[in-house]
Amino acid sequence: MIEADVAVVGAGIAGVSVAAELSGHRSVVVLEQEAEPAYHTTGRSAAMFLESYGGPDVRALTAAGRAFLDAVGTLLTPRPLLWVAGADGLDRLAALAREQPALVPLSPDEAVALCPALRSSWCAGALLEPRALEIDVLGLHQHYLGAARRDGVRVLLGARVLAGRHTGGRWVLDTAAGPVAAAAVVNAAGAWADPVAAALGAPPVGLRPLRRTAAVARADGVDRTWPLVSDVAETFYFRPEGAGVLLSPADETPSEPCDARPDELDVALAIERVNAATTLGLRSVVTAWAGLRTFAPDRNPVAGPDPAAPGLWWLAGQGGYGIQTAPELARLVAASVAGGDVPAAVSVARFRRA
Repeated sequence: MIEADVAVVGAGIAGVSVAAELSGHRSVVVLEQEAEPAYHTTGRSAAMFLESYGGPDVRALTAAGRAFLDAVGTLLTPRPLLWVAGADGLDRLAALAREQPALVPLSPDEAVALCPALRSSWCAGALLEPRALEIDVLGLHQHYLGAARRDGVRVLLGARVLAGRHTGGRWVLDTAAGPVAAAAVVNAAGAWADPVAAALGAPPVGLRPLRRTAAVARADGVDRTWPLVSDVAETFYFRPEGAGVLLSPADETPSEPCDARPDELDVALAIERVNAATTLGLRSVVTAWAGLRTFAPDRNPVAGPDPAAPGLWWLAGQGGYGIQTAPELARLVAASVAGGDVPAAVSVARFRRA
């Protein structure tokens, strides 16, 4: 029997960040079902730090975490975000501009000047987020994982949670790596968070894993200083990656929790859409992959104690915002588990059940 104050289920960015935040106050064990941490969504993310991405709660969480990311030092690289619209997307672009007045309106010519690969015949308008940043996702994960391990956190791999029961004021978990006992459990299992809750006898919250496909394609004349270019209608995005471009059709294909694989049709669709909006003429794909972005019904994170299950906390449903919101969500949940004050900056995240 392994015993700890807190058992965290999942060793992606959510699990290791909350484990690191808790490690100075509680003994912690992390339970990961795979043979390595960050195998699924975290390890396949090409995340950006975008303060204009997501709903108001997500944007507040993102903004509150910037100081932490800046303090770490080498995790952020400037990469402006250029929201672009074709003729049929101008209404949506105008709505985004009204909602977020900090975005800088650009004419089509100004947008093409920032990314000369854009077709002037396609681009009808644009908005710029000049402070957007690329995030070193694996660097951030390793920062948290290293900090947790230095504070004595144990990470058990191949430790899928099979069942659990709350008895005598603590949880006893049956895992593929043996029994684990803890006063508190944090369910940070990503796409598997609802199945983990079911194994513990807790009701699900209605999480939906959605597959997103990405690829890197060869392209000539790519300038590493180009911004991330994203269609305001969310039908594609692309950015420089090495000598080529990273691109996606921004798909959200419903999926069961699984080891996601890219669909050739989605890759082809991404190329078709980017080629229609640019002069890149993409054809040759270097590599492609897919990950699961898991959303709650309201598309806000599920973060906090479960009102139906004593001693169970959730940190799930981060959707496509899990990397950029990780610092503040980890602080929120860790503070709640440890019985301290929940930071006001992150109190916008609420526990929700379908």
